[in-house]
Amino acid sequence: MHQVTKLHYHQQAKMLDVHFDDGLCAVFSAEFLRVLSPSAEVRGHGKLRLVSHKKQVAISQILPVGLYAAKIVFDDGHNSGIYSWPYLRDLHQNHEVLWQDYLTRLAAANSNREASLNFKQL
Repeated sequence: MHQVTKLHYHQQAKMLDVHFDDGLCAVFSAEFLRVLSPSAEVRGHGKLRLVSHKKQVAISQILPVGLYAAKIVFDDGHNSGIYSWPYLRDLHQNHEVLWQDYLTRLAAANSNREASLNFKQL
């Protein structure tokens, strides 16, 4: 198993750099990590749930989980995903396929990536 040696979040670009001990640097958008969260909320019981309207989501906190993972907290309140080093490596290796599958599922559900409008009741 490859260990993560450094996590660096670029706030303005909303991109996370994940550096592995073999020199690999994987780069993920906050949106990609949010919609593919390993949490039960997203993963369900074996069936991936569609998470939409997260194009503008940002990471608000990254917490270590032992020496094997990080808990990523997003500014939309989602905070239950534990991203293990093997999971992050898998996301990197399958990034294009996972992203295209996500976009296909969004289109099939007649949904999109754009943030939902928030209405304030007067």
